[in-house]
Amino acid sequence: MDFTEGTALEIVERLCSAYGVTTQKALAESIGVPAANVSNWVQRDSVPGSAFVKCALDTGSDLYWLTTGKLANANLKVKSDIGQGKALYDEIMSNGGKPVLRRIMDAYGFTLQKQLCDLLEISSGTVSTWVRRGYFPGDVVVACALDTGVSLQWLATGKGLQKEEKAIPDVNAMIPRKNISAGVLQDAGFWEINLSFIPHNVDEPAFILSNTGAWIVDMGVSGISNGRWLLGIDDKYDVYDISLLPGRKISVVNRGANFTCGADEVETAGKVVLTMDYSF
Repeated sequence: MDFTEGTALEIVERLCSAYGVTTQKALAESIGVPAANVSNWVQRDSVPGSAFVKCALDTGSDLYWLTTGKLANANLKVKSDIGQGKALYDEIMSNGGKPVLRRIMDAYGFTLQKQLCDLLEISSGTVSTWVRRGYFPGDVVVACALDTGVSLQWLATGKGLQKEEKAIPDVNAMIPRKNISAGVLQDAGFWEINLSFIPHNVDEPAFILSNTGAWIVDMGVSGISNGRWLLGIDDKYDVYDISLLPGRKISVVNRGANFTCGADEVETAGKVVLTMDYSF
């Protein structure tokens, strides 16, 4: 089951970072496995799910960051209240078999083992082996936690809340404001806005203002596609409507003017997510 991104060596480096160690030997001691195990993970390019479970509960590190490396903060200060080190490892391993299977099915909302088998594309014999041997399916636990958002501690040990309450985020944001004057993009302070009405995430929002209109632009988007864009053409910026054409060409429209050029001949400063027109 592949729920990770990056090589095993990159993942091992994230695990080391979470524990605050610098060597594979020290990581092995932190996790409670022989040093040869970590070396074998790197050689086989595969890290077992139980390592992610233990590290996340041991250190409070974000599970999604551990598996993908996509969060900036490795430690969210939510350490397990069960303990650390061997005590935590023993607690996880003692919760294998039928109890952990029941929690996995509850997290997914399944009533039949066949539903879980179909979702994970595994055989019913595999699940029966978990129950018979009291096995802790670390890979499945990690995938389930990422899939469903249930508490990793509850999923792995049955302790704590199934769903952790999260604080309501402050949706008011101060975003950069920029003015377009004679094609020049000028910093003009900040603009406070509640972005919750926008139906999707905006990575780097900015408020762009000119004498013809105003826009909220995602400055974090650069790969050009059909739509409305803030473009730089010969170092002069404005907002244009773009249509992709064959051969890496684009059709560019701005207030009635229309021309065709190569996609590499313009600078994509950001994609427009909201247009505000003046009404005089």
